[in-house]
Amino acid sequence: MSKVVTFGEIMLRLAPNGYYRFFQDDQLQATFGGGEANVSVSLANYGLDSVYVTKLPEHAIGQAAVNSLRYFGVDTSHIARGGDRVGIYYLEKGASQRGSVCIYDRAHSAIQEASASDFDWDKIFEGADWFHFTGITPALGQNLVDICIEACKAAHAHGVKISCDLNYRGKLWTRDEARAAMTKLCEYVDVCISNEEDAKDVFGIEAENTDITGGKLNTEGYKSVAKQLADKFNFEKVAITLRTSISANDNDWQGMLYDGTDYCFSKQYHLRIVDRVGGGDSFGGGLIYALVNNYSTQDAIEFAVAASALKHSIEGDFNRVTVAEVQKLAGGDASGRVQR
Repeated sequence: MSKVVTFGEIMLRLAPNGYYRFFQDDQLQATFGGGEANVSVSLANYGLDSVYVTKLPEHAIGQAAVNSLRYFGVDTSHIARGGDRVGIYYLEKGASQRGSVCIYDRAHSAIQEASASDFDWDKIFEGADWFHFTGITPALGQNLVDICIEACKAAHAHGVKISCDLNYRGKLWTRDEARAAMTKLCEYVDVCISNEEDAKDVFGIEAENTDITGGKLNTEGYKSVAKQLADKFNFEKVAITLRTSISANDNDWQGMLYDGTDYCFSKQYHLRIVDRVGGGDSFGGGLIYALVNNYSTQDAIEFAVAASALKHSIEGDFNRVTVAEVQKLAGGDASGRVQR
């Protein structure tokens, strides 16, 4: 069984019921989520040895976050305990032409104030095959940039493959800060995951003849983006998600995987969205699962995109699907018929 380690921040998610706006009613649903935690849950659901690393307070909310991961079989034994806060994000789900809104309240969270001494990376990577992090984690502060670099160095020393989802978040850092940090970190990365905006925001690389907000994508332009990223950092593979946003509820969804030779595009899915948050993370989880199981380039991108398509139908950050369900969709059964 392959062992995959992920590192990042898990947060408390507070969201109004359904499509209510903030405080349109007096209830907020409380769940947990966060980029690398979402990936870790996906991998545990697929049967891999999934290890999640972060830092959380020892109080009841911190323990509830740990328990939310244990429920899915994620290994939480390397989570450092301490600090005072669990980060929070407030989510207002969009509908029709009204986009979703995400408000962060994560300053001074336990992981944001973590130090290098909280993590024994040599021990964490014993027997590991893969390490995954996102650009959200180093965006939390210079200490997290340094910790991510230490983790990447240790993973590299242990012969562990490294993947990174660029995941630029303008509410956390500037483009210049992101470029400086991610340029250093990407020196260690084998598999880069990006989307139609992140490559431009972080490295100034963009597809030609593409209008993200207007819903016009030129798939040929992304071949150039993938090659530029691979040539700049010597990535083994570059995966790019392609989202055509028709409205907050309706998107067309596709992906591309470049392996240094071939550019493989997945089928395109038309999504009627239940919950978009975690869609990119479910893509990452699906891609990692496929690659550690030696799927071909074409089969790997089909599995990753199908996994993510299914996530868009599920409430909450976590992708609650099985390998069989993903393989069924990737194989062409998108009917949504009742299973009896």
